[in-house]
Amino acid sequence: MPLRVYYEDTDAAGIVYYANYLKFAERARTDMLCALGYQHARMAKEQGLAFAVRHCAADYRRPALLEDRLEVDVTVTKAGGATLEVRQVVSRDGEALVVMDVRLACIDRRGRPARIPKVLRDILSEQQLAGGRD
Repeated sequence: MPLRVYYEDTDAAGIVYYANYLKFAERARTDMLCALGYQHARMAKEQGLAFAVRHCAADYRRPALLEDRLEVDVTVTKAGGATLEVRQVVSRDGEALVVMDVRLACIDRRGRPARIPKVLRDILSEQQLAGGRD
């Protein structure tokens, strides 16, 4: 997913504030699901399910700066019964700036663990075997 760094994304030093990479990652995961034909809103409305971040580890390697053009890649590393694991890389001109390993839990309306719908799990498993999707 391509994106541009805006003034609102930066801190007083003019670099992307570290927590904003989490927003970039969230947007890329949403775009990945949409590209696969699956939307968060539909999943919530029709099935009462949502994904919640259970764990996120981020390795901040280099800063992004105001007006940089970045790419956020999402690779499915594991699609389990109720969990999804992805590796997300924020890069600039092919250089990895931030690498995140994110574990998501599928939850129901009460916030309890729920199985990922089979259709979506199958699609995600295909992505895992194919090495992910940008």
